[in-house]
Amino acid sequence: MDFDLPEETVALKQLCRDFAAKEIAPFAAEWSERCEFPTAVFRRLGELGLMGMLVDEKHGGADAGFVSYVAAMEEFGAADQSVASAWNAHSTIAVLPLATFGTHEQKERWLRPLAEGEALGAFGLTEPTAGSDAAGIRTRACRADDGWVLDGTKMFISNAGTEMSLGVTVLAVTGENENGSKRFGTFFVPDGTDGYTKGQPLKKLGWHALDTRELVFTNCWVSDDHLIGEEGNGLRQFLEVLDGGRISVAALSLSLAQKALDLAVRHANEREQFGRPLHRFQAVGHKLADMATEIAAARWLVYNAAWLADQGRPFGTAAAMAKLYASEVANRAASESLQIHGGYGFIRESTISRFYADAKILEIGEGTSEVQRNVIARALTQTTNWPISTGR
Repeated sequence: MDFDLPEETVALKQLCRDFAAKEIAPFAAEWSERCEFPTAVFRRLGELGLMGMLVDEKHGGADAGFVSYVAAMEEFGAADQSVASAWNAHSTIAVLPLATFGTHEQKERWLRPLAEGEALGAFGLTEPTAGSDAAGIRTRACRADDGWVLDGTKMFISNAGTEMSLGVTVLAVTGENENGSKRFGTFFVPDGTDGYTKGQPLKKLGWHALDTRELVFTNCWVSDDHLIGEEGNGLRQFLEVLDGGRISVAALSLSLAQKALDLAVRHANEREQFGRPLHRFQAVGHKLADMATEIAAARWLVYNAAWLADQGRPFGTAAAMAKLYASEVANRAASESLQIHGGYGFIRESTISRFYADAKILEIGEGTSEVQRNVIARALTQTTNWPISTGR
């Protein structure tokens, strides 16, 4: 068993660490305070070839695989969760439907500029009345004039309203099957399409620098060549790419947990009470030990899921486990780190306060913790194959 990262992944990790230290971390607090999306950062990531890490090279990507992607996410997420979450949404659920199910023409037309970093991608699933219940969406797409007319509203959509947004991939109901069940389709709606409008940026508890909006489709017509994959299979297609998105959010969670620990250790070394540094008090030392242990366990869950995906093996349950555990570890680590910081941590100027505010969404986005537990429990009753590579 070799747990060392490949040399090329180590080099990539260092590249991302250097970039994050120079071009993200020094400005993250200011972006957060102003709720400013840092467009220039993403253009620079495109120049470095980091906006299409999971896309085939023949379509402008790097085809680096999930292990390398997780390694990169650890560095970006430790610098700023808003930037990392935008990169996550773009790199997974925004581009993977096109990469996996798009035609060659669609890939050249839309996937290539996304993968090469010329533009930013978004995916529209969640609605005011549907989130965890993906099949409960109400946005509809009806056949009309060699195309489709979309009507409906999407909510909490990332990356759709920036200066470099290309458009949004939308899941919509396309009709009903003979048994009365819904049919779904996935459509790419470019910016500027008549009938496609965007709300104002939403004010959130965390992820302040991430562009998040309501999207409205009113008699919005797109031609047949905007349908991605087969009509009727849109929901299945989305659920397939969602597993990769869960690995990404798990990695984002891992990065936050590690950052919280690093900040806690630094403060515990520097802060003195009763004539000695905080880390000398057993209550504080045990908090640090528990955080480090849980983060180590989360790291192996995340990298195991990524490795399984890169090997072409089933990884859905492993991704759910990684996302569930890492997101909850991130919240515990952020809370304990802030507790160690005391009053200093409660001040908005403190770094840990920003990460603490960012942590909660990790248990919600890309499937809530409750949904992950449902996925894992269902898998346990349907298969005897464990999702963790233990040699069983």
